[in-house]
Amino acid sequence: MNATLKLNFAHQASAQTAAMPWTPSPAAGVWRKPLEREQRESGRATSVVRYVPGASFATHAHPMGEEFLVLSGVFEDQHGRYPTGTYVRNPPGSSHAPRSPQGCELFVKLAHFDPDDLQRVVIDTTAQAWRPGLVKGLQVMPLAEFGGEHTALVRWAPNTFFNPHRHWGGEEIFVIDGVFSDEHGHYPAGSWLRSPHLSQHQPFSREGCTILVKVGHLPATAVTA
Repeated sequence: MNATLKLNFAHQASAQTAAMPWTPSPAAGVWRKPLEREQRESGRATSVVRYVPGASFATHAHPMGEEFLVLSGVFEDQHGRYPTGTYVRNPPGSSHAPRSPQGCELFVKLAHFDPDDLQRVVIDTTAQAWRPGLVKGLQVMPLAEFGGEHTALVRWAPNTFFNPHRHWGGEEIFVIDGVFSDEHGHYPAGSWLRSPHLSQHQPFSREGCTILVKVGHLPATAVTA
């Protein structure tokens, strides 16, 4: 079976993770919902990951970096303790031995860093200030920026509408809470969306929502099928 999953970046990709089954990882008690991947246990990947209480993973390296947001519970490694709402970027060449005594769920991206993006980032998003967005009802919390890539949390008040726009270098969204929408559909909490280079939409939220957004990180042409 081909291990590659949703890596044609010229095409739109999406998933409703709340409806997806959990699949086992090599570590007991660590479960995953794969959203995109290059190989089963290496290369570029995006997943929702669950650690049952007491689960741990053996020490391992991230040659091309790791990025995650703690969705619930508390995640730990030898470098620190990361409760719900913590955003972390471990740069290329980093390594750790992750564990979760209490259990947790994470949104995780692997092996997508620029090789020169070497700054480690740890942000407690529950303690950071929100900035006004470009339209009324929108608030933004910048998390990371390198080259043309930008990552942020964006909070939408109910009945907030944004202008039609294109995404140079594509856009990727994970819906943390509420319902995010555009002219193509409605995306409840747990939805994952990836839109290609120069894609266009007009987003809005009638119910209100919080989303994790990354832009400018996708190639202009397909990489693989």
